[in-house]
Amino acid sequence: MPNGIELNQHFPDITISNQWFERAKAIQKPVTQTLAKGPGQFTKGVAPKYLQKGRGSHVWDADGNEYIDYNAAIGPVSLGYCYPVVDEAIKAQLENGISFSLMHPLEVELSELIQEVIPNAEAVKIAKTGADVCSAAVRVARAFTGREKIFCCGYHGWHDWYIGITSRNAGIPESTQHMTYTFEYNDIESIKAALDEDVAAIILEPFIFEAPHPTFLQELAEVCRENGTLLIFDEMWTGFRIALGGAQAYFDVKPDLAVYSKACANGMPIALLTGRADVMELFNKEVFSYTTFGGETLSLAACIATIKELRDKNVPAYLAEKGQILQDGYNQIAREFGLDMFTKCIGYPCRSMVTFLPDAGNSLELKTLMQQEMIKRGVLWAGFHNMCFSHTDDDIQYTLQAYHDVMPLIKEAILSKNVQALLKGEVLEAVFRKTSNYNIKPALQKA
Repeated sequence: MPNGIELNQHFPDITISNQWFERAKAIQKPVTQTLAKGPGQFTKGVAPKYLQKGRGSHVWDADGNEYIDYNAAIGPVSLGYCYPVVDEAIKAQLENGISFSLMHPLEVELSELIQEVIPNAEAVKIAKTGADVCSAAVRVARAFTGREKIFCCGYHGWHDWYIGITSRNAGIPESTQHMTYTFEYNDIESIKAALDEDVAAIILEPFIFEAPHPTFLQELAEVCRENGTLLIFDEMWTGFRIALGGAQAYFDVKPDLAVYSKACANGMPIALLTGRADVMELFNKEVFSYTTFGGETLSLAACIATIKELRDKNVPAYLAEKGQILQDGYNQIAREFGLDMFTKCIGYPCRSMVTFLPDAGNSLELKTLMQQEMIKRGVLWAGFHNMCFSHTDDDIQYTLQAYHDVMPLIKEAILSKNVQALLKGEVLEAVFRKTSNYNIKPALQKA
C-alpha cells in the first residue's frame, strides 16, 4: 500500500519511479529538464523521481505515495496544485483556442493588470521563460546604454551571457565569458569601486535568503543612476510572493527593468519583463526579442486569474504569516534539542531554507539525512519552504511535528560525526548556483 502523510514504517516503494528513470536514462540527456527537480537533489534509493499528480499542497508520486510539498514545482505554484480559479480560466480559454495567427486581447489585458500591480511597469513585455526575459533585459540594457559589461548576483538562467561565468561554461565563447562579472550580495563598496563607464547593467536577485542591508538596494539604485548603468531586478523568486508588486514594492526601490516568472501563473509557462518606457521602446525597432509562443493564451488566462487571486485574497500576507509559523517553529525545535548553533531556518517567511552551519559537519550529508526522514514521514523535502496559498495549518503543524521527531536523529548524527551510518541512499549533490569566486574587477578600471 502506498505511503501517506504519516510516520510510515517503511520508506516509500518507488519501484515505478525507478522504472521510468531507467527508461529515461536510455533516451534522455539529461534525464531532467530542471536541475532542481533532478535525481541529484533527491536522495537515490529513498526519494521518488517522478510525480504523477498534485492537489492543493499535496502531491502523489508515480507509485501513489502522498506527500506535503514544499517545493512548489520549484517556484511556480503560488496558489496550489489544481487550484480551481486558475484551472477554470484555462479550461474556459481552451474552448476558444490556444495559439493564434494574430495577437490576442489577453496580451493587452494582462499587460494592463501588470502595470497596475508592479511599480516600474511603464511598459510590459511577455515571454515564456525566466532565462528569456533575463537575456532580453540584458540585451536592451546594452542597446540603451551603448555599453557591454554586465555585473550580476544570483542565478539568471542558462543563456551564454550568464552561464559563461559559471563552472558549466563549455560551449560558450571566451569573449562572451569576459563580458560578465559577479559581485557579492550586500557588498556595495566593491560595486562602487568596480563600476566604470563600460558597465551597461547590474542585474541581481533583490534577495535570495540573506536580507539586504538596510540601505543596500537604495544605494545600489543610486550608484547605478550616477554611473548611467541600468539596474535590473531578477524577481523570479521574489515576485508576487514577498509582495504583489515584488521586492521593488516591498523595499520601495524602483529598478529600471525587472523580470518575473514562476509565481505569477501558478504553474503555467510565462515570463514578464517590466520597465521604463524609454528603455523598453527599443524593442519596437532596434532590439530583437520575439517568440512564437509569447501570446499562447492558456498561460495568459492563467496569469490573469492567478494575479487577481493573489491580489484579492492578499496571498503574500498569507504566505508570510504561515511561513513565519513554520520558520519560527523549526528554530524553536532546534533550540529545544540544543542544536541552534548547528542548524537554522533562514530567509523571508514566504520562502525560507533549513541550513546546517559549518560546525555541524558535512551539510550535504545532514541535508540528505533530513530529507530521507522527512520523506519517510510524508513530506517532500528539499531544504526549502516555498509556501503556497494551499498550505494549511494542519500541513504546517504536521511538518513541525515531523521536524520534532527527526531532530533527535540529526543530533545523533552531529554528535557522532558519522552521518553516513544513518543514510539509506546516496548523498545529495550541491545546488548549482554561482555563490563564490567573485570576479567583480573588470579588465578596465577607472583611472
